[in-house]
Amino acid sequence: MTGCDGRASSRTRSADVLGYIALFGIAVETGVVMVVYLHEALDRRLASGVPLQHEDIEAAVIEGAVQRLRPKLMTVCVVLASLIPILWETGVGSDVMKPIAAPIVGGMITSTIHVLILVPVFFALMKERALRRGKLRPSSAVNT
Repeated sequence: MTGCDGRASSRTRSADVLGYIALFGIAVETGVVMVVYLHEALDRRLASGVPLQHEDIEAAVIEGAVQRLRPKLMTVCVVLASLIPILWETGVGSDVMKPIAAPIVGGMITSTIHVLILVPVFFALMKERALRRGKLRPSSAVNT
């Protein structure tokens, strides 16, 4: 929405910021939960006492990521199903709700790619690097 001078109104900018804050909260939470599941899967393999190889880290990452696949997709589907109708609304209040919903809809799609693909890939790269350096430890040993 623009005012008489062609600039966006402060109400629209505030709504955009609110949408981004909500999106960042959801994205960070799902990313952190993914890392927790990846650590748990890797810790189970480390607890077996067998020296790990590259393939073991890959298998642990796949195991942890698969456990988070359905919950993440369910979260995204529910958020999209609830917000996409807001983007088509033309009634009272839609001028305020659209700027909140738009970044969340777009961001949920990109956060899905980030959480389900990039987080496991970067996790695997970091753990393989730690394995090569001989510094791969269970996550509980790192925190104490």
